[in-house]
Amino acid sequence: MSKGSCLCGAVEYEIDPSGGSFQYCHCTRCRKTSGTAHAANLVVPSAQFTWLRGEASVRQYTHASAKRFCNAFCTECGSKLPWRSRDGRWMIVTAGTLDDDPGLRPVRSIFASSGAPWYQEPATMPAFETLPPRGD
Repeated sequence: MSKGSCLCGAVEYEIDPSGGSFQYCHCTRCRKTSGTAHAANLVVPSAQFTWLRGEASVRQYTHASAKRFCNAFCTECGSKLPWRSRDGRWMIVTAGTLDDDPGLRPVRSIFASSGAPWYQEPATMPAFETLPPRGD
């Protein structure tokens, strides 16, 4: 089992990641809602997901023309949160809200053709444990 929560702690959930998958989505909608180059999502069967606290603080936006997209967020702090697929079979879990290691690793990138033109693989850039020295 793995737990997750929003930034303010109003919402908490638990997942059983076994049988799930982990992927990056580069579609325009995921980039806009995440504010990043891609969303990092675990997809688990709905039966393996439980809201532990604060489900009433979760709001969901469903894009009318999208078959497989939604945006859920905490009404207190705005953190992006897991959402249920339209057919109810799956929960799409925003990996950045996990509080511990689910034991899964990303296995693919989807909608790569929609990727941000400015995106660079992190491994191609210098990495710092904290803020870089001034001037870098």
